Amino acid sequence: MASLVERKNRYYVVYTYENEAGEKKQKWESCKTKADAQRRKSEVEYRQELGSIVISQCETMADLLKEYISMYGKNNWALSTYTSNINMINAYILPHLGQMKLGDVTARSLEKYYQTMLKTRAVPKCTDNKHKKTSALVSAETVRRIHKLLHSCFEQAVRWDLMIRNPADYATVPKSTKKQREIWNAETLMRAVELCGDSKLRLAINLAFACSLRIGELLGLTWSCIDVSDESIKKGVAYVYVNKELQRVNRSAMQQLGEKDVIFAFPVISEKNTTQLVLKKPKTLSSIRKVFLPSTVAKMLVIRKEEQDELKEALGSEYSDYDLVFAGDYGMPTEASNITESFKKLIKEHDLPPVVFHSLRHSSITYKLKLNGGDIKAVQGDSGHAQAKMVTDQYSHILDDDRQQNAKLFEKAFYRKDIVREDTGEHLPAVETKTGAALTSGDRQLLEKLMSDESTATLLMNLLKKLR
Repeated sequence: MASLVERKNRYYVVYTYENEAGEKKQKWESCKTKADAQRRKSEVEYRQELGSIVISQCETMADLLKEYISMYGKNNWALSTYTSNINMINAYILPHLGQMKLGDVTARSLEKYYQTMLKTRAVPKCTDNKHKKTSALVSAETVRRIHKLLHSCFEQAVRWDLMIRNPADYATVPKSTKKQREIWNAETLMRAVELCGDSKLRLAINLAFACSLRIGELLGLTWSCIDVSDESIKKGVAYVYVNKELQRVNRSAMQQLGEKDVIFAFPVISEKNTTQLVLKKPKTLSSIRKVFLPSTVAKMLVIRKEEQDELKEALGSEYSDYDLVFAGDYGMPTEASNITESFKKLIKEHDLPPVVFHSLRHSSITYKLKLNGGDIKAVQGDSGHAQAKMVTDQYSHILDDDRQQNAKLFEKAFYRKDIVREDTGEHLPAVETKTGAALTSGDRQLLEKLMSDESTATLLMNLLKKLR
């Protein structure tokens, strides 16, 4: 068995293995943190439980990826990440690199592979046995995601003594330019709310905008995590507490990960379904947060609760009560596709600027940054971003607007100050000139009078030319 040793604030995993000559050797592996050391200790013990204390050698990329998924992916990936990574490996990596020997993987071979991928037709997405048709090629953004996955995989291979160095460190990755997401301004958003005849969609729009919620967080809200009491609304402290999200996940992946991070799994209509709706923990701890509500939006939730209680009383036992704010007519969850399709319909019917539902979150963060003067930490608390840097990277254009305003304020305060007459205290508005000096309105009138005389004007113009 492996052991964990701490020496001088460093953590080591110590274990015995056999080299190719059959000799027993002891190995000490240094880890940055105790958590990393415990994870590595589990990996070593997993290998030993396979029936041999020999540290097995992966020969091909397929062998490495299999171990990478079993020992790293299952421990570190969230449900959605596990599903997307497995799909990416099966669709794009194994068919092209699966049989390649590890010793043959170089930065050059990876670059050739990336260029090949850019000329390869993208694999259609599949949701619950329904394929989405596509004729597009693999995008540069997808290739960058593949590179990121391979880099992580090779990093583990280096730690496991399967590779000397990480070839992805030296590979050039295709550049990808992200399109700026279109968002609604406040006027358009408020108009959309007024035009919306669907009360559930109207509440969803307001909550997404006011609370900077992701759609999964929105649909995962339960009444037990909401305070919209009369007293709280009156004091301005009504809030929603975000601690879970609704997500449709792959049932096979959920079984593979032992229902990792799943809080509750909703019943499936048929056992043939490959996916299932669940309430799960947010991806990061920073996503768990309390967001305070504008009183108008809080009152919308009060009305929603009253309507829901009336419906429950009318349906009785036919209503499945899961405490969901966005429950359907019989209590079951509302799927994200239901909200997004209703949102698209609203846009089409009223000829509104085309945006996706997630853009409401971007509108929210944009206006919060503007209204609070660029208080990034306050916005981060509402948005649930893991790091403040993620806010600045995503919304740097908003902060640029503020910096431009700074320049205007300096211009007004220091370079275009109104002149005050000492005798009367009268403010004389400054007139900007090419030299940066200022003329009072009285000076301007005198100049206009002088220029009205042709001979004087000619003299002044000749003097000006000489001064230049």
